[in-house]
Amino acid sequence: MVLGSVLNPVNSSMLAVALVPIGRAFDAGPAQTAWLVTGLYLATAVGQPVIGRLVDAFGPRPLYLGGTALVGLAGVLGVCAPALWVLVVSRVLLGLGTSAAYPASMSLLRSEADRTGAESPNGILSTLSLCNQVIAIVGPSLGGALIGLGGWHLIFGINVPLSLACLVLGARRLPRRTGPHAAARERIDHAGMALFAGTLTTLMLFLMSPAPGRAWLPALAALLGAGFAVRELRAARPFIDLRVLGGNAPLLATYGRQFLASTTSYAFLYGFTQWLAEGRGLSASVSGLLLLPMPALAFLVTALTGRRAAIRPKLLVGATAQLAGCAVLLLLGAHTPLWALAALVALVGLPQGLNGLANQRALYARADPARMGASAGLLRTFMYLGALVASVANAAFFAGGADTAGLHHLALLLLGFSAAFLVLSAADRSLRGPARRDVPQVTARL
Repeated sequence: MVLGSVLNPVNSSMLAVALVPIGRAFDAGPAQTAWLVTGLYLATAVGQPVIGRLVDAFGPRPLYLGGTALVGLAGVLGVCAPALWVLVVSRVLLGLGTSAAYPASMSLLRSEADRTGAESPNGILSTLSLCNQVIAIVGPSLGGALIGLGGWHLIFGINVPLSLACLVLGARRLPRRTGPHAAARERIDHAGMALFAGTLTTLMLFLMSPAPGRAWLPALAALLGAGFAVRELRAARPFIDLRVLGGNAPLLATYGRQFLASTTSYAFLYGFTQWLAEGRGLSASVSGLLLLPMPALAFLVTALTGRRAAIRPKLLVGATAQLAGCAVLLLLGAHTPLWALAALVALVGLPQGLNGLANQRALYARADPARMGASAGLLRTFMYLGALVASVANAAFFAGGADTAGLHHLALLLLGFSAAFLVLSAADRSLRGPARRDVPQVTARL
């Protein structure tokens, strides 16, 4: 489960150091190579809930094995790519292939807990969160090492042995039949999935490059979204049961918190990093060293609090730290001392380590066990939507360069997002007390 779930963050982060050499190899500019990033994000955001629903219907094993096999094929295609567009196709396939492991893992954990009567697997959930954080941190360093060894082709080629390892471990360890999946071969709502994918794709294409001339995209997204809602409300077995989802306020609040926290986190990380280089005038090496306290503290906080079942304290501390970090951005200037910048980075490490883990645990506790795969996929979708909104905000406020004035304007927006995140966390009464499993539904199925 851990190896499969890190395939997505490792492919997301390794590419950061490969965009320039890939652009040189294919004589392509930044606007063209950017599709290597957005292609994977788009495929992942759409693919996670869709593949998660298939996990709910057919069980984690076939989707995990099929997805990780697709990762290996995408790696081979990337190594042999004769043109940039083929490389973009490889990244889209990587996004789809890596979308299977996380929903499959969450579904397997829930079905095993129901089967054995065990409590919430706090240790395993924290391990998944830790490993995803670590691989995202070491991804650029790993990518640089691979490029040094054999060029940018190895960024794609590394997926072949990783895929083989997942296939071997998955074939040996994943159960063939798990709980309700063996008896639940539901009719798949293909029309609902297609409408959902179309709605999200058109919306994300607009967010990637918003402009008045592209206003037809959000209009089309609204039209497809309305069709999706009508379809799901009428379908006997909908892809996403909107009535059930609408009645599950704690789960909707979890998705909202994930979106707010991700938007603030991504905008802070990339906006602050750009400002260090342009507004503060630091070299890339010094900026990299200054950012080290963030992942280090995030890792430490996750390791220390991962086995604690309480969700609300994590969210309140994380939201407060995120709000404080955004407020400190307003105090930064061209002559802010390095120690103050390092202290700010360390402060931001707290929400990095707490928020994702707490939202993941809230999802595990509040989602319908029979739809855990789709619910987990939607959580990742809201994370990527936040990342896209963050990139739009950074582009808007740093249109003329990442100067201090732009950073302060960005900070005001992020203060609003982080304040909303804090209010939503404090107002959610379902978070009080330890995370609970939905015993009545489990008993009814048994």
